Amino acid sequence: MSDVELRRLEWRCRRGMKELDFLLLRYVRDRLPRASGEQRAAFAEFLELPDPELARYLIAGDVPSDSRHAALCRNLLRPD
Repeated sequence: MSDVELRRLEWRCRRGMKELDFLLLRYVRDRLPRASGEQRAAFAEFLELPDPELARYLIAGDVPSDSRHAALCRNLLRPD
């Protein structure tokens, strides 16, 4: 993954909600560089969701119906 792509994704992770920003940016910086192409595509698609939906999945604990997004949420919330 190029530095330009990584910076673009970091910018898209800045949602204006501290909790979301923290979780999304941590994933981009720590895990996304090692992710598969499919995981990267799922993450880019996930970022297209509206902020309230992201908050429901990452903060409130709702599980997305899309299995790729559900796996991504588990990965995002996994402490490392």
